[in-house]
Amino acid sequence: MRKAIGLGAALLVLGSAACVSTEKYELKSKEAADNDTKAQQAAAKASACEKELGEAKEQLAAAAKAQEELKAQAAALAEQKGAAEAKSAQYEQLAGSLQTQIQAGQIEISELRGKMTVKLKDKILFPSGSARLNKEGAAALDAVAAVFKDMKGKNIVVAGYTDDVRVSPSGPFKDNWELSSARAISVVRYLASKDVPPQMLGAMGFSEYRPVVANDSPANRSLNRRIEIALTAADYEPPVVEAH
Repeated sequence: MRKAIGLGAALLVLGSAACVSTEKYELKSKEAADNDTKAQQAAAKASACEKELGEAKEQLAAAAKAQEELKAQAAALAEQKGAAEAKSAQYEQLAGSLQTQIQAGQIEISELRGKMTVKLKDKILFPSGSARLNKEGAAALDAVAAVFKDMKGKNIVVAGYTDDVRVSPSGPFKDNWELSSARAISVVRYLASKDVPPQMLGAMGFSEYRPVVANDSPANRSLNRRIEIALTAADYEPPVVEAH
């Protein structure tokens, strides 16, 4: 009987111990699951923070780039403003120096998009159908050359234009191309003879194909017969030649 009671007590103790072990196991399992969940949540949060940090870095880089672009734009605007003021100063200088010729109707000056243009009517410079400068034309170009010879960093391109009346077959020129080109070259040579640096000079002939008005009257044809001298920023640097 005592043996039976002892065995029962032992079994009861073992059962209680087993029950306690199961509860501990379940508790530990739950803790492990909770910790795993917390770890996953922490990893997700860390990933989100890392993503936000990356986006913040990208935004910071974009802001820095935008700031640099704004600085560059501001510098370009300042340079353009300075260039515009310089052009205006040159325009005023040119207009002041040629005031007599402008008032006499011999010369017109304009400035557009960084290009200054001096326009002379052909009758002031040349006899009809000729590319030989007359005295009045030479005097007008003397005033122009006096301003041009001290200019730096410029192209000076002389362009000749005619009306649509064909040249005389018995004259020295085959067509209006030759006449307009010859007149432009005469002006270039004269300016060079008055100490305008030749590397700044160029000549073009446009014949009758760039009229400013329709060739439908003597007055309009007179407007189309012209010499235009354009001043633009220099695009040529002479090569440095070493002496041997």
